[in-house]
Amino acid sequence: MNDSKVLDSKVIVALDYADSSSALNLVNQLDPSLCKLKVGKELFTAAGPQLVEQLVAKNFQVFLDLKFHDIPNTVAKACEAASNLGVWMLNVHASGGKAMMEAALEGVNKSKHSPYLIAVTVLTSMSQANLDEIGIENSIENQVLKLAKLTQLAGLHGVVCSALEAPFLRQQVKPDFLLVTPGIRPAAASKDDQTRILTPTQALAAGASYLVVGRPITQASNPIDALIAINQEIQSIN
Repeated sequence: MNDSKVLDSKVIVALDYADSSSALNLVNQLDPSLCKLKVGKELFTAAGPQLVEQLVAKNFQVFLDLKFHDIPNTVAKACEAASNLGVWMLNVHASGGKAMMEAALEGVNKSKHSPYLIAVTVLTSMSQANLDEIGIENSIENQVLKLAKLTQLAGLHGVVCSALEAPFLRQQVKPDFLLVTPGIRPAAASKDDQTRILTPTQALAAGASYLVVGRPITQASNPIDALIAINQEIQSIN
């Protein structure tokens, strides 16, 4: 998968910006050997595929976080188009079902780039009450596990999950199944508005494969120093 990968940084910097100039200002301070980049709905809607191609041209591995969820044929075509941008990873909603995820993987496999395809189980913003109101009777933990197993059955490469969910998921999925975890805060960083968080070392010890980090890097006075510090924190456990 993505045989061009040489260095496999565990840090994915979330480019949570509303325009390409702000994102590129930050990216130009970073090093592609030290991190990957995540482009989400806001930035992609504002800047389009051209920005993704710019980031790829700068040798960054890009996680395109658009969470596709539609009929299988539409998702397959969207995933093929996204893959052709040269991204390293993209995602869909597992709640779209096994047929949709299998179609998404077929779309990815039509691309010469063959990025990782992962799925979102239950959004970290959702509470038990939110699940109840849409008719899901499972607990959050059971629903996450059910959708993660369905994702694995469909042949996808992993899921997005809370770092706090990583330990029990890691016990239930294959060793090479990717767990991509947002809400990561370095030991010395402010918690901002996050309450259910782990440090990078805690998340990796819990079974996470990759760590999505936003404000501790993007709002740092010196982003590259903040990134280096996180990598050093990770390396300290090896």
